Amino acid sequence: MKKTLLFTKVILIISLCMIVVPMSGNEQRATAFTNQVVQQGAVGDDVIELQARLQYLGFYNGKIDGVFGWGTYWALRNFQYEFGLDIDGLAGATTKNKLVKASKYNQQFVKGQIAKGNKFTYYGGVSPKSQIKATKKAPAPSPAKTAKQTKQKPTATNMPNGFSQNDIQLMANAVYGEARGEPYTGQVAVAAVILNRVKSASFPNTVSGVIFEPGAFTAVADGQIWLTPNERAKEAVIDAINGWDPTGSAIYYFNPDTATSAWIWSRPQIKRIGKHIFCK
Repeated sequence: MKKTLLFTKVILIISLCMIVVPMSGNEQRATAFTNQVVQQGAVGDDVIELQARLQYLGFYNGKIDGVFGWGTYWALRNFQYEFGLDIDGLAGATTKNKLVKASKYNQQFVKGQIAKGNKFTYYGGVSPKSQIKATKKAPAPSPAKTAKQTKQKPTATNMPNGFSQNDIQLMANAVYGEARGEPYTGQVAVAAVILNRVKSASFPNTVSGVIFEPGAFTAVADGQIWLTPNERAKEAVIDAINGWDPTGSAIYYFNPDTATSAWIWSRPQIKRIGKHIFCK
């Protein structure tokens, strides 16, 4: 009888441990979201969080409004591509888990800004206080002036042509990842190519769309896009935004020492800056 009672207690303790110990590994769920699969056409809190997390990582630069439109769809697909997930444009459990691990989400701040009607950029490298300041109107500097002349930090309101903080930060990441060993003119040139692609009908019409277009930039493919850029890279971006294009309107560039594509060699070449040849 005593052995039976002891055996029953052991079974009960084991059962309680199985209930209390949380799931781990691949079974761990993304508790930050609800259980629903978020897809195009959806609205609500899950979409707000999805947009905010994608924008934190630099994939989404649209308005955080809780409406799953085409901008959110392509941002999500780009995220899935870069993180080795199934590219289906659906925010299911696996995609949500990856987003939660890779990003942060300040729900109180995001929803507070939405409630106030503010348009803001929720990029990971910028504190909420500076983001709130960026929503205030400020006069734009003359396009002829560079960042060195104005002595202003890049913000969504003091940059010409409506470029957001997210655009500037993402371009700085790309410039640093692609050309940090190049002369300053070569870094400005890389930023200019990104802007020229945004303007071209042959490429996506957003900075994030251009940078994360599959196969477009080596720094995205090898992960160097996520290195922390220095101030020189940021200055190069601002100079390019302010109108300096040392490439002569190039939309491609390559390193002749490493390029193996016959197609890129066939492009009409404009000039060489540092190690890169810029072409049309």
